Amino acid sequence: MYLRPDEVARVLEKAGFEVDEVTPKAYGYRRGESYVYVNREARMGRTALVIHPTLKEKSQPFAEPASEMKTCDHYTRFPLYLAGESQEHYGIPHGFSSRIALERYLQSVFG
Repeated sequence: MYLRPDEVARVLEKAGFEVDEVTPKAYGYRRGESYVYVNREARMGRTALVIHPTLKEKSQPFAEPASEMKTCDHYTRFPLYLAGESQEHYGIPHGFSSRIALERYLQSVFG
C-alpha cells in the first residue's frame, strides 16, 4: 500500500515545501530551487510524487521510480516530452509505502 496524494502533500509540507500551484490534476510544491508535483490522480499512490527529470540519477539510490515517466499538461515547471503525440510535460513518478520512507527520500535528494 502506498501513501495517497494527500498524505504525500502533508509530508512535503512538514519537510518545508510550500504549495505553489493547485490544479485538478496536481499540486505543485516549492522549496528553494526545488520543485515537485503531487499527482492528484494517483488514487492508490503508486505515482503520487513526481520529481524533475534531472533528479532521476541522483534519486535512484534512494527510491526506485514507479515508471519511466509520468506525462501531464499540468506539470508546467517540468520539461516538455517531445517524443509523444501530444506535447505534455513530464517527470519521474515515485510511490512510498510509509511517511518515514518518504521523509528519508526527501532528506537524501533535497537535503
